[in-house]
Amino acid sequence: MSAPITAFSFDNTYANSLDGFYLPASAAGFPDPTLIKFNTELAQELGLDPSTLAGEHGAAIFSGNTALEGATPLAQAYAGHQFGGFSPQLGDGRAILLGEIVDIHGKRRDVQLKGAGPTPFSRRGDGRATLSSVLREYLLGEAMHGLGIPTTRALAAVTTGEPVARDGYVPGAVLTRVAASHIRVGTFQFFAARGDEEKVRTLADYTIARHYPACAEAEHPYLALLLAVAKAQAELIARWMHVGFIHGVMNTDNATVSGETIDYGPCAFMDTYDLATVFSSIDTGGRYAYGNQPDIGKWNIARFAETLLPLIDEDTEAAIARGHEALDAFTEHYERAWLDGMRAKLGLAQPTDDDLAVATGLLSIAAAQTADYTSVFRALAHAARGDQAPATALLGDAQGFQPWVDAWLARLDADPRTRAAIADDMDQVNPIYIPRNHKTEQALRAAVQDDDFEPFDALLAAVSKPFTERPELASLAAPAPMEFYPYRTFCGT
Repeated sequence: MSAPITAFSFDNTYANSLDGFYLPASAAGFPDPTLIKFNTELAQELGLDPSTLAGEHGAAIFSGNTALEGATPLAQAYAGHQFGGFSPQLGDGRAILLGEIVDIHGKRRDVQLKGAGPTPFSRRGDGRATLSSVLREYLLGEAMHGLGIPTTRALAAVTTGEPVARDGYVPGAVLTRVAASHIRVGTFQFFAARGDEEKVRTLADYTIARHYPACAEAEHPYLALLLAVAKAQAELIARWMHVGFIHGVMNTDNATVSGETIDYGPCAFMDTYDLATVFSSIDTGGRYAYGNQPDIGKWNIARFAETLLPLIDEDTEAAIARGHEALDAFTEHYERAWLDGMRAKLGLAQPTDDDLAVATGLLSIAAAQTADYTSVFRALAHAARGDQAPATALLGDAQGFQPWVDAWLARLDADPRTRAAIADDMDQVNPIYIPRNHKTEQALRAAVQDDDFEPFDALLAAVSKPFTERPELASLAAPAPMEFYPYRTFCGT
């Protein structure tokens, strides 16, 4: 490894404040790293100079081959409930946190290498990542960012020049991931499971200072933290539901306390509307199906609450009662956020008591017709402009569709905005481009098998600006052909 260089201004509060919460780690070193993707927009947001991070220099940095001055490479400790079963020790098995930087907006961000080699938590794993999994996370993270949904993001991707043994040998790669933090519900569980109340308290105090400083002024700061995380997760999952996103592996070690989407493994976007939709090959029981996500989010918050009970109140029964308050609050936040989002998707700017029935009525019709979820809302915007043909093509054979659309249009006519203005507003929240599963697979296959990144770049450009229709990208907006299904995604580890 070459001598340390200065490229990032690190300010590493996790490493400096939380001794015992991690183990030192270092990148494995790779024979021939090549920088294949670099997120210039994100680099500028982080206050970095893109010109110093290009080419071989950037490849050396983002593979971990070159040490960065001020970095404190470490692997974080955490536990987690995985598909309902508790694993008391997981930790960063293929991720190395380099450190933290403060971006141009004054926000603290983690910079992490994912796939840079084994760590003390790797167990029997090799700590590597495949090119396909790195590109998938890059694409999906940027798509979620384009949709305005809180998410970790990719700063760079490099190929390592070293094959990775999975199902045969495939190209290896490293992702540079940026996050508000990598603190998870599972991080709290790691210490709570060991009965280490003081470390749970230390972590809670750090989390409050970093993410929810207002909680420090509350009468009960740790209860306030629980409520704040419950709200953040409830609102996040509501936004997933709005766009048909299925995380696929909502384990507690994949639930951030910051409320960001993290770990894009077997995730996918739903095509035809169906609450039972599952794509993950490892979710054989459908635990993390699309329609189950709100309940699983609440379940994860219950596990978080369990770690904080001794801090919330010395009286166990009183602490449990307070914990149930947080679970009730999760439900309230989720239902409010989901309905508010559906109102926006339907152009209903003036709330009424009938809005829930309007939204669920449409979804029932979409389910009966196995209609493409994303296309339905763009078609309704056309109906608001006077052209019902696209919506009729998707939903018109369903019993009750015409009465529904007539009643919905009547609601729009009571709005002081013109129908055209309402349709324009709808198009700002209803994407036309999502990472369609068939297009994602085509792009990954071309990149990995043929070293052809053109399909990936075209899809990335589309989903990075998902609300702006571009006629030349029409093929990226179309649902998958029926022969594409059944479709399964894999975690990529």
